[in-house]
Amino acid sequence: MSHSTEPKNPKLIVVVAFDRGEDGELFPAFGPADQQSEDRAIRTARALAAKHVGVIAWSRDADPMLGDYGPPNTLYVSGEVPDME
Repeated sequence: MSHSTEPKNPKLIVVVAFDRGEDGELFPAFGPADQQSEDRAIRTARALAAKHVGVIAWSRDADPMLGDYGPPNTLYVSGEVPDME
């Protein structure tokens, strides 16, 4: 049996909630807030969804020491959110 001893890349897990300004543009009203787990991010996003125009929770593999980030993976989205780049 082979057990990998290499550490897994950490995940960047974030929740952001948006409101709409007087000019009609979306702006971050909460976050971006780092989360400890994907489950926690989804729970937080669901709780924020009733209070904001839009909310998104996403994760990506990350190695901040190397500046290496994987593609974002949407965990939860509700309402209006800007396009992720």
